Amino acid sequence: MNVKNKEISNENNKTFATEFLLLGFQVSHGKRLFLFCLFLMVYFMIICGNLLIIILVSTSKNLHTPMYFFISQLSIRDILLPTGIVPNLLHILLNNGGIMTFVDCITQCYFFDILETFECFLLAVTTYDRYVAICNPLRYTSIMTSGRCVILTIFSFLFGISLIFIYTITIANLSFCRDNIIDHLFCDFVPLIDLACSDTFNIHLEIFLLGTPSVFIPVIIRPFIIIVVSYTYIVVTVLRIPSSTGRQKAFSTCSSHLTVVSLFYGTLFSIYVVPSKGLTLTVSKILSLLYTVFTPLINPIIYSLRNEDIKKAIQGTVHKLVI
Repeated sequence: MNVKNKEISNENNKTFATEFLLLGFQVSHGKRLFLFCLFLMVYFMIICGNLLIIILVSTSKNLHTPMYFFISQLSIRDILLPTGIVPNLLHILLNNGGIMTFVDCITQCYFFDILETFECFLLAVTTYDRYVAICNPLRYTSIMTSGRCVILTIFSFLFGISLIFIYTITIANLSFCRDNIIDHLFCDFVPLIDLACSDTFNIHLEIFLLGTPSVFIPVIIRPFIIIVVSYTYIVVTVLRIPSSTGRQKAFSTCSSHLTVVSLFYGTLFSIYVVPSKGLTLTVSKILSLLYTVFTPLINPIIYSLRNEDIKKAIQGTVHKLVI
C-alpha cells in the first residue's frame, strides 16, 4: 500500500507528521481475508456473550449482588475495548494497511489505556468484594452496599481517565517528524513515543513517577498487589474452615474471578513486563490480540461455564422463552 506522508512545516522548514500508517498483518491476500472473517466472527461473539451477561445480571433477581454487579461492569468494558480496536483492524486487513490521523491515533490510545486501567482497578475491587464475603461475612452486607459498589466502580473509571489524560496531553504536544509507519495493529503510546523527534523527557518522567499500562507498570502493579494480598487472606481463611464441603464452597465463589484475573494479568505481563527484545513483531501482535480481543471473548464463557448462578439464570431465561 503506497501512502504519501502528509506533513506540515514550521518556520525552520522542519516537517511534522499529521497521520500514521498502521501496517497490521503483512501477509498474503488470502490470509488477510481469513483473518478478517475470524476477527469479525470473534467480535460478534464478544458482543453477544457480554451482552448476555449484562442482561442476565440486570433481569435475574438472584444476580442482584455486588459480585455480579462488578461482573456486569467488566462485561461493559469487554464490549468497549474491542469496539475501539476491531472495526479499524478489519479495515486495515481489507486494505493491507490503514491510515489514521494524529488526532484519531491519540484518541484510540487514550480510550484503550483508560479501559485497561479501569479493568486493572475493577478486578482489584472485585477481589476486595470476595475478601469481605469470605473473611468478614457478618459485615458483608453493611460494607458492600449498592451505593459503595457504584462509588468504587466510578472511582476505578475516573482514576483511569485522570491518570491517562496526563500522558495524552504530554504526548499530544510531542513532534513526530520521523517515519510515520507504525508496525502494529492499533495505535499505542509505546510506538508513538518511539516515533517522536522532540524531547521525551517529560513523558518518561511521568512514566517513572506514575506509570501507565501501555508504558510501565505501577498502574498494573498496584491493583495486582491488592489482589495478591486479598487472595492470601482468602486462602488462609478458607483453609481454617473445618469441613471440606465448606472449603470447596468458599473456593468455588472465587474460581471464575481468579481465572479471569490470571488470564488478564498473564497476557498483560507477557506484553509489558516480560522483556520483549527476543520477540518478533508478529509474536508481539498476537500477544496484543490476546488481551484486546480474545480475553473479552473468553471472560463471559468462564463466567457461564464455571458459575452455577449464571447457569441457573441462563436456564431460567431459556425456560421463560420456551414457555
